[in-house]
Amino acid sequence: MTPEGRDTSGQAPGYVSISRARDYFAVPAPIKRIFDRFPLVTYSSNDLPQRGASNRTGNRLFVFTDAAGAKSHKPSFNPQCLKWQAYLRFVGIDFDIVPSNNHASPTGALPFLLPALPVNNNAPIPSSKLQKWAIEQVHCEEEQQLNLRFEVYASLLDHRIRNAWLYTLYLDNENFSTVARRLYVDPSTSNSLVRATLAVQLQQAAREELLKTSQYIDVSALEAEADDAFEALSTLLGNNEHFFERSSPGLFDASVFSYTHLILDKGMGWKRNRLAELLQKHENLVQHRERLLKYF
Repeated sequence: MTPEGRDTSGQAPGYVSISRARDYFAVPAPIKRIFDRFPLVTYSSNDLPQRGASNRTGNRLFVFTDAAGAKSHKPSFNPQCLKWQAYLRFVGIDFDIVPSNNHASPTGALPFLLPALPVNNNAPIPSSKLQKWAIEQVHCEEEQQLNLRFEVYASLLDHRIRNAWLYTLYLDNENFSTVARRLYVDPSTSNSLVRATLAVQLQQAAREELLKTSQYIDVSALEAEADDAFEALSTLLGNNEHFFERSSPGLFDASVFSYTHLILDKGMGWKRNRLAELLQKHENLVQHRERLLKYF
């Protein structure tokens, strides 16, 4: 599974069978022999962090980030984490950022939140319940109920844009080496063997995810679908500051921002960024991203 929460070499051939793809990304024989001799043991998830001093008693959102990013409340480099980080900021909920990883999450995926006030014995709140919790805290509306188009347009992000993102980050060799390795692989361990194995697993997960809907990975098709999605989102936004003509940004704005910000963020260190070229054709989407950056 990729850090995006759902399963994600450079230039992928135009036509690659599933079996061939899996053979290519199989764990190298020397590494497999080591693991056969010393089988990996799966441990239970880490205990949730205990409450510390008084300055740690606020809401805490656990996301993919580094210590410096957490301290300065920088946007997470992970789209799923950034979506909820942005949403909570948009609706006015205060929280601290805590660097974390999927293994520390009770659901096996980030983000999750430890609330300041006890909820069910202070049980962590997974991302699937964050909107409900936020509505209870600040009495904001549930956007999905106010606009029937929400889910239709959300599917553009969840499928077309996300698929292009997975290829760009994990299956483009240059981007994987300079971006994904630095953000997800290298911080996890200093052991070169484990790093190599994790890198293989991340790329294989990305490939398998994309092959769920196609027998081969067609990069041109992925980019064309992302291009169409950006155009549809641009038309939906129009001349408004926020989606669905809202007076303030909401969940859908956060969902769009979680991709547009990272695609355009030069700090990510992209080597090849076709998605940025496609996105920059729509000035209103670029300006939408710039407006929302003021919340960080």
